[in-house]
This record gives sequence, C-alpha cells and structure tokens, in this order.
Amino acid sequence: MHNRLKITTLSFCFLLLAGCKAVAPPEPFGACPTPQQVAWQRMEMNMFCHFGPNTFTDLEWGEGTEPESIFNPTALDCSQWADVARQAGMGGIIITAKHHDGFCLWPNPYSTHTVAQSSWRDGRGDVLRDLSIACKIAGLKMGVYISPWDRNAPTYGTPEYNETFRQTLCDALGRYGSVFEQWFDGANGEGPNGKKQIYDWPLFNSTVAELQPSAVIFSDVGPGCRWVGNEEGKAGKTCWSTLNTEGFTPGAGSPKTDILNQGNKNGSHWVPAETDVSIRPGWFYHENEHPKSVAELLEIYCNSVGRNSLLLLNVPPDRRGLIPAEDSVRLVEFCRAIDSIFATDLAQKAKITASNTRGGEHNAKYSPKNVIDTNYHTYWATDDNVYTPTLTFMFDKMVTVNKIMLQEYIPLGQRVEAFRVEYKDDDDEWKPLVSATTIGYKRILTTKAVTTTSIRIIIDNALACPVLNRVGFFGPEQPFD
Repeated sequence: MHNRLKITTLSFCFLLLAGCKAVAPPEPFGACPTPQQVAWQRMEMNMFCHFGPNTFTDLEWGEGTEPESIFNPTALDCSQWADVARQAGMGGIIITAKHHDGFCLWPNPYSTHTVAQSSWRDGRGDVLRDLSIACKIAGLKMGVYISPWDRNAPTYGTPEYNETFRQTLCDALGRYGSVFEQWFDGANGEGPNGKKQIYDWPLFNSTVAELQPSAVIFSDVGPGCRWVGNEEGKAGKTCWSTLNTEGFTPGAGSPKTDILNQGNKNGSHWVPAETDVSIRPGWFYHENEHPKSVAELLEIYCNSVGRNSLLLLNVPPDRRGLIPAEDSVRLVEFCRAIDSIFATDLAQKAKITASNTRGGEHNAKYSPKNVIDTNYHTYWATDDNVYTPTLTFMFDKMVTVNKIMLQEYIPLGQRVEAFRVEYKDDDDEWKPLVSATTIGYKRILTTKAVTTTSIRIIIDNALACPVLNRVGFFGPEQPFD
C-alpha cells in the first residue's frame, strides 16, 4: 500500500513537472526597437520649447541678420519650464538650441551669432546650461533641436559648412550631460553665395552617436524616430513603427507625407513616428495667440499617443523667458483630464479567457491575465502558428465602456495588422463595436458607450503570433472645456 502511494505521488509530480516545462518565448519579428527606442516611446509625451530671436521679432523663421542684442529675456527661468513640464506629465524637454536663423542659445565657439554676443546677462548666459540643470533637478530628460540650416553662417552652401556644423554638434552635445533626443530639421535654404548646402547626414548622425550613444535621432527618416508627416497632431489610423529608409534623406529627399504618417508594413528599420504639434497656432511665442482647449489637446493625445506615436507638444516661452500662465494652467488641466479618463480600468475586474495561449491554457508565463497587470514586460502570447486568436473579458456585473486601450509588447516587434472589438447586447448576442488596423506601442479607440457583461477582442490578421502586454476598458467621463 505504501509503495503504491509512493508511485502515485511520483507519477503526479512527473505529470506536474511535464505540464510546467519551459516554453520558449516568441522570436522577435522583423525590425525591432533598441532599448533606447523602447524607453523613448514609453515616455509618451514630451515638451518642445521654441525659443530664440523669433520670440522677440514675432517671426516664425528668422532671417539670420537680426542683431544679437534682440535676444534679451528679462526673467528667464528654466526651472519654471521644467516644473510646468513635470506637472503636465511630460518626460523631457527639447529646446531649439539653434533654429534656421543660426542663433545659438549657448556660447558656441564656432559661431559669432550666439548668446555670448547678446546683452542678456552681459553675454555670460547659457540657456542649455540652465535647462540641463533644471531638467536634472526635476527628474526630466533634455533633448536638443539643432537645425543644419543656418541663415547666418558665412560658410553655409559650401563644403566647409558640414565641418562647422559637426563642430557645433560636438560643442552642444559634449558639455551638458546626457541628451535623450537629437532633433534634426531637414530644412535647406540657399546660402549667402546662392548655393544650397549638401548635408552630410552620415557625418552628422555618427557625430551624435559618438557623443550621445543613447540619444534617439529624429529626422524624416530617423534613424531613431521619424516625423509624422504633418503638424496637426495626427498619426495615421494605420501606423507602423517600421519604415523603408533606403534611398531617402531628411528634407526634400524624404518619403511622401502619407508614408511618414503610416509607416511601412514590414519596413526595413524600426523608425517610430513622433507627432510634433504646438499648443498655440505658432511655434514661437506671439502675444496675440492663445493655447488650445483641453478638449483639443485630448483629441491630439488620442490621435498621437493613442495611434502608436509619441507626442511632442510645443509650449513656447514668452519674452520674459517663462511659460505663460495660461499655457501652464492649460497643461495641468490637460494632464488631470488624462489621469481622470484613464483612472479606472474596468478590465481589472474581468475574468479573461483566450482561444489560444502559448504553451497551453495553464501556462502562466503567457497567460491572458498578463494583459491587466502593471508589469510592462509580461504579456499574453499565442503559439507560433496562431495568428487570429480571440481574447474575451467577462464581468460579474454590467459595465459601461467607451474607450479601449491595447498595447503590443514592442521589444518583440510590431505584429497586429487588423483587429475588431465586439460586445454582448441585452439579448446575449455578440455585436460589433469597433474595428481598427495597427496597435503598436499603444492604441486608444473611442467608441459609442455600451453597457455589457462581455467584451471580446478578435485579431483578424497578424504578421506573427500576437503579443499583447496590456488591454484596458474605460467608461465615459464628463466633457472637458
């Protein structure tokens, strides 16, 4: 009797161990992000600050002939910028260290058109130094916009200028600490001698990579992230993070704007979209302009972060060198609205089942329950040959939903090409609610409000086995003015 019990126990343990055998994770699919690109996308929102001579001349594009004395903020305080950005939920600030007019917000020794030649702080001021200190204290990251177009540099339009620009990059990137993003504008105008500059993009990019190896480089074609193709705050309803970059360059040589907006399915490189838009009509401060409403900013948020893009929201300092009060108040209202809308995730209380789970329904490592935990690196995945699974959420009581959030685990690539969401009506019948194409890092869908006990997500097409690390359902909120 004792031996029989012993054999039975051993058999049970053997079966238990066999059922718990390790199942290999999904292989990365296609072009995949670097750890720096993943960290960049998880920031979700950053602040852009257009600031320079244009702030004082009321222009958007300066001529480069403005006297340096025009730049003279009376109360510049980068700690105020950082405080506003932090309260607004931003992860970092990108400053226009050099716009097309060529004026440098730091004492660049390779230019005579800088803060060192201005009367501000008797020529001893340095906006980059102030901002780097302020960001560090506030726990924010700092990025720099340095335009290769220079309407002031005498060598612009000649082969010598590329070396001058390289030296400018070296100076800006070499003495202010870590830079999380280098922003390159592809604008290209005529130099003083009537020649257009042929930019040496490999030289520029390699210089950034050498000095700031963790920086994500922005341009029309990356290599770190790409322009979304418009300045309206709208990523494509279909938005791939992958892009075919061969044969393209920033500026006039970039892909068409609809390609930048949507990316390329099975693109050769991971170059996610960044959506740059201004809180005001212009990019630089203009006294007669005012910030967008909270409702407009929420729409931008859903059309950028909610469409697999990062939102870079421009908030221009005024002639004092401060973020205007109405802008800072609006940003805090915007942040509070986001927090309120997504405060209660109804999916957290659901029972979740899947038509397929990688390694079997009892494999906790890839369980559908992983889509409601708070660990970014856990996910639900299917077996390699299952591309069209269904994920079902069942609630103990009726819930009302009008926003749906999904996230793919992008370190393994972008996979989902099309999906739809259904709910059960009062007759216990499945009804269509919404359908969409790509998911990527994050997809937010606003739908009609439905009250139900069951919701299911059906993947209609995927390029590889789906890998989702978050699903959320949210109820209606009061409108924000």
